[in-house]
Parts: sequence; C-alpha cells; structure tokens
Amino acid sequence: MTPMTQNTFGMSAGSQAVRNKVLRNTYMLLAISMIPTVLGAFIGVSLALPMFSGFMGFMIFMAIAFGFFWAIEKNKNSGVGVALLLGFTFFMGLMMSPLLTRTLGFSNGAQMIMMAFGGTASILAVMATIASTTKRDFSAMGKWLTAGVVVVLLAAVANIFLGMPALSIAISVLVIGIFSAFILYDVQRIVNGGETNYVTATLSLYLSIYNIFTSLLSLIGLGGSSD
Repeated sequence: MTPMTQNTFGMSAGSQAVRNKVLRNTYMLLAISMIPTVLGAFIGVSLALPMFSGFMGFMIFMAIAFGFFWAIEKNKNSGVGVALLLGFTFFMGLMMSPLLTRTLGFSNGAQMIMMAFGGTASILAVMATIASTTKRDFSAMGKWLTAGVVVVLLAAVANIFLGMPALSIAISVLVIGIFSAFILYDVQRIVNGGETNYVTATLSLYLSIYNIFTSLLSLIGLGGSSD
C-alpha cells in the first residue's frame, strides 16, 4: 500500500468516524430532549396554563420559536447551544399541552396518545433506517420540502380565520408526509457528511418528530370517545 493510498484511506476512515459520532450524538441528544418536552407538557396540562391562540398567538409563538432557532444556531458549538435546545423543547412541551388536555378529555385519551407516540416512533425508525442504508440520493428534496413547509404555514394561518375541519385534516396529513420526508433528508445529510453539528441536526429531527406526533394525535383525536 502506497503512502498516498494509506493517507486517503485514513482520511476516509476518519471522516466516517466523524459522521458516526455526529449521528450517535444526535440520537443521544434527541432522546434527552424528550425529557424537557414531557416535563413542559406535564406542567402545562397539570396547571392548565393559558397558551397562545388566534392569529396574534400564532405570531407570538413563531417569534419565540425563531428566536430560539437563531440563538441555538449562534451557540451550536458550545454547551450554551445544548442548553438553549433543551429550553426550546421545554417550551414546545408547554405548547403541546392544549392538544394533550383535549385528548385526555376522551375516555380513551391515554391510548390515543400512545398510538400517536407509537406511530411517530415507527416513522422515525423506518425513515432513519432507509436514510442510513439506501444508495439513493435525497439531497434534491430539500428545496421542495422547504416549499411544502411554507405552503403548510400559509394554510395554517388561513385556517385560523376559516376554521375549516376539512382543511385542518388536510394540513395534518401534509405535515406528516412532509416531516417524514424531512427525517429521511436530515438523517442522510448526517450520514453523507452534509451536517456535522449534532445540535443543529438534533433540532431539525426534533421539529420533524414533534410535528408528526402532534399531527398524528390530531387525526387520531377525530375518532375519540367522550363516553
């Protein structure tokens, strides 16, 4: 083996090790992020804290969320970024409490939440496995998925005023499809070395999982029983 071959092989092996480390750290931080999410949801449900509602509530929520995004990205290479990420997941847990409270009002509410959790975990497992094993390149999906998110956001804002149940269902279905594809896209970016920061990677995957779970729970809630 020539020195050049040895050097190339070493770089390749080192690069693969870095990718594996980023993926491992991402999954670990993603698992940890569920703790403040559950804590925030528990506090929100237990104390029946008032949450943002209507158009102004939506705008306030988006402002706070994007503030977190900016701060996390700015501090992604330090422990501050991790702390901000966990703070954001606590905030998102609080924001989930109205949906959980409504669901728990059904006689089978706890089972519905577990169904949504199981469905979300299954989607994550399938998409992450495909992204980690397939030879197909999903990098071109990024711009289309981003456009899809913009469309969903516009539809969600419109439905604040329209209040159409059918549109709510359509939005939930679109969200599940778009963010399932985002998991595929984001995990493959890590595997291929396109994303090397595990804090940023965790934030992306967390948002996908959160949106899939809440949308699944909203759809499952249509079949809830109040008996």
